Amino acid sequence: MNRIPFFCCLAMLFTTTAACNRPIRGTQEHASETYVPVPGAVAFDIKPLPSTEGYEWLATYQGQGKTARFRIELAKAHSLDDEESRSFDIKSGQGRFVAEPGSDASALLKELRTALEARSLPGKVRRANTLPFTFVTFGQHQSQATDGGFSSNPPGNWTPMKIFIGEGDQEGEVFLNLNLVLAKGQFSIKDPDYGDIVLRQLASVL
Repeated sequence: MNRIPFFCCLAMLFTTTAACNRPIRGTQEHASETYVPVPGAVAFDIKPLPSTEGYEWLATYQGQGKTARFRIELAKAHSLDDEESRSFDIKSGQGRFVAEPGSDASALLKELRTALEARSLPGKVRRANTLPFTFVTFGQHQSQATDGGFSSNPPGNWTPMKIFIGEGDQEGEVFLNLNLVLAKGQFSIKDPDYGDIVLRQLASVL
């Protein structure tokens, strides 16, 4: 699990204005919100699961007659200890993806290859039970625009977050966006340079 030093958080604040704000709990105050597919993203369904130490969802993607399942687990985020981070509501925490038996992610990986602009599908991938990551969030109650970006005006129920997976030269970044009212999750591209790394990492647990 990678730790995010403070200077990295500030860099992310100024380079990712499209997708980094977070409420973890959904509300009904914006229930008229509907899901609209956006470029550079792949959506999936989420269902909350009981959790004693944070938040947990079962994620399901269906396409081309295939069904992929995996779990998303997030520990409670914490604020960074400086005035500027508190002003922008910058928070960080730890999470992980957990593999589910019987998942067939072949169709999902093809969709992710296109969305993340990866050059190729991963070859032989060693399966893992879990894939840990660090997440960083900024603000809360976001709505998603048709170009995939997020805004607090108008407000919505999206929780966009940037996640960091892998280590060293195999560390990648991708956005993981959650909307509990719509029961939707979404992987969204951060940078094409991370496409192959992120796809290979995700293939180990999806």
